[in-house]
Amino acid sequence: MKQRGSGGDRPPSRRPGAGEGAGRRTEPGAASPKISKAEANDKALDSIIAADKTAALKLAPVSRETEERLDRYIALLREWQAKTNLVAPSTLPNLWTRHIADSLQLVDLAPAAKRWADLGSGGGFPGVVLACAMAGTPGASVHLVERIAKKAAFLREAIRVTTSPGVVHLAEIGDNVDRITGPVDCVTARALAPLHQLIGFAEPLMRQGAKALFLKGQDVEAELTEAAKYWNIRPQLHQSRTGDGWIVELNAADRRS
Repeated sequence: MKQRGSGGDRPPSRRPGAGEGAGRRTEPGAASPKISKAEANDKALDSIIAADKTAALKLAPVSRETEERLDRYIALLREWQAKTNLVAPSTLPNLWTRHIADSLQLVDLAPAAKRWADLGSGGGFPGVVLACAMAGTPGASVHLVERIAKKAAFLREAIRVTTSPGVVHLAEIGDNVDRITGPVDCVTARALAPLHQLIGFAEPLMRQGAKALFLKGQDVEAELTEAAKYWNIRPQLHQSRTGDGWIVELNAADRRS
């Protein structure tokens, strides 16, 4: 019987030569940077917001200095948005057209106004935007009235970062007259309350000579009808440049007896 060796009938193994297998071996290359899903989303959002900014500044052009202030404001808002709900998340891609340009258009409706009061400023619309726009105007000031402490803290930081002429009042909206000293040329509000309530908040300032500019949505006619039950008013309507909304301009309001 034929004796099997330690390797049996298998051919002896051997190492490949210097040139053999070279085409099959993959050398490790430089590692590609890994981008998290959150970072990828942020980069995509950056691009969308940049395009939206271009569209917004065509609707409401501003100076280079104002644009830089608004850039700092938007950067701060996005930073705080992660921990404090300042705007509806669905509106983040349209921050510039939906919020910035929407606020800036008020300046053209009151071109001589220097002293503004914004009731229920929230995330800073229109108050901080107006303050950025007024920064180069001698004697300008914007009073921002906000009742929620976290939002008031954000507003103070936004005024600081943008070096804009704003004063933040942490107060109930109805207490604005006691908080605001000096004359006011224009009082504003956006997404705060039904029109008849807004007029009640603003009437003491209007009695002292302020014009009111209230940003409203598509249901403005219904709100005007309701407001007329409580107030004698002669409103002037301006269609918004940024959508289907309206701006209600009032120069006086008398409570019905």
